[in-house]
Amino acid sequence: MGRPGGGLSAPAPTPAAPTASASAAGAPPHDILIACAGPAGLALGLALTRLGRRQLVVDARPPGTQRPDPRILALSHGSRQILEWLGAWPRPEPGAIRSIHVSQRGGFGRARLTAAEEGLPALGYVVEASALAATLQAAARRAGLPVLEGTRLAAVSPGDQAIEARLEGAGGAETRPVQLVAWAEGAVADGSGIMVRDYEQDAVLTVATAAEPAHGTAWERFTPDGPIAVLPLGRAWAVVFVLPRDQAAQVAALDDAAFLARLQAAFGTRLRFLGATPRATHPLVLRWRRTPIGPRQVWLGNAAQTLHPVGGQGFNLALRDIRELAERLADAPDAGAPEILRAHASARQLDRYGAMGFTDGLIRLFCNDDPLLRAARGAGLFLLDMLPPARSFLARRMIFGARAWP
Repeated sequence: MGRPGGGLSAPAPTPAAPTASASAAGAPPHDILIACAGPAGLALGLALTRLGRRQLVVDARPPGTQRPDPRILALSHGSRQILEWLGAWPRPEPGAIRSIHVSQRGGFGRARLTAAEEGLPALGYVVEASALAATLQAAARRAGLPVLEGTRLAAVSPGDQAIEARLEGAGGAETRPVQLVAWAEGAVADGSGIMVRDYEQDAVLTVATAAEPAHGTAWERFTPDGPIAVLPLGRAWAVVFVLPRDQAAQVAALDDAAFLARLQAAFGTRLRFLGATPRATHPLVLRWRRTPIGPRQVWLGNAAQTLHPVGGQGFNLALRDIRELAERLADAPDAGAPEILRAHASARQLDRYGAMGFTDGLIRLFCNDDPLLRAARGAGLFLLDMLPPARSFLARRMIFGARAWP
C-alpha cells in the first residue's frame, strides 16, 4: 500500500463483463461476489475492477430502485483521494470544510482545526449520501462493473477451494462457486460475535439556512444531550442534532419555528438559524463484529461496524478498509485464502478499533453534565488549541486514519 494520503497507483483496469439484469443465468465466472450495490459494495467493485480482478455485484433491489437516504456525509480529504482513484468523485464539487470549530455548551474552552495548518486544500467535504450513491452508480456503469439487480445472495456454503453462493432472482435460483464473498449490505445484524452499545440517542437530520454564510467552517458543538454537527452545504448548513431517544421524535415533529428555537438554544449564538427542511431521525448504536472475516468471507462498511456519527468517521473508515482489501487481493491467486483474509484483518485492526474508540470516547467524555468533567474538557480543548502538534495529530487522525503518522 502507498503512504497514507500519498495517492494510489494501479495498473490500467481490465474490461469487465457488461452490467447484467436480474437473472444470473449465463453470466461469466467471477473470483469475488459482492453482496449489495450500495456505496461500499460499488466502491469495492470499482477498486477491484481497476486492479484487474473479476468480480460480480448482486443487489436484491429491483432494477432502477433507489433507497431514499437523508444522511449527509462528511468525506475526509483522504476519502477524496480514494474516490478520485475510483473515478467516483462527485460533481459539482462538494462543499469544502476548511476549518472545524469544536466547543462545549456550558463550559469554557474551544479548539479550531484548519486545513491551512495541515498544508491541505480542505480537511473534508460535505456531500449528500444520495448524491454520492448516484456518482458511484455512474462510475460503475462507465467501468462496465457487472451488477445483477433483483438478485439476492440467499445463502453461502464455504469450502476449502471455493465458497458456494446461492443466488435467487426473478429468473430462478442457482448456486455458483466463487473464491470470496464480500458482504457490504446493511448494518451489522445481531448474532454471535457481534458487540453492541446502544447510546439511547437519535440523530435529527435537517438542512438549515442561517444569516451567516458558511465560508467553509464546520461546527461540532457538544451538549449534555448529545453533539450537534453543523456542516457547510453550499449556501445552507447540514445539521446533525443528536438527542436522547425519548426526545428526538418529538423535536423532529415540531413546527419550523419551534424546532429552530430548540436548535438555537442548544447550539448557541455563533450562527442565527432562519429555516429548516423537514426532519428525519436515525437511531445511534455502535455495533461491530469482533472480526470482519470468516471462512472465505469478509464484511465491509456498515456490515462490519456501525459507528456513532460524531467525528464523521463511518464511511471514511469503510473506504480505507476497501482500499486495503482491494490492493491486497490484486495479485492473490486465491482471493479467499485464509492467510489473505487474516492479513487483511490484522492490517485494518488498528484503524478499525481506533475509529470506534475515538467516536465512542467522544460521546462518553462530552455527553454528560458532570461539572468536574466539564472543567477537564474545557482545559483539554484549551490545550488542544494552544498546541499545534496536538491539533495536527487529531486532524490527520480524522483525515487519514490511524496509520496517518510515521
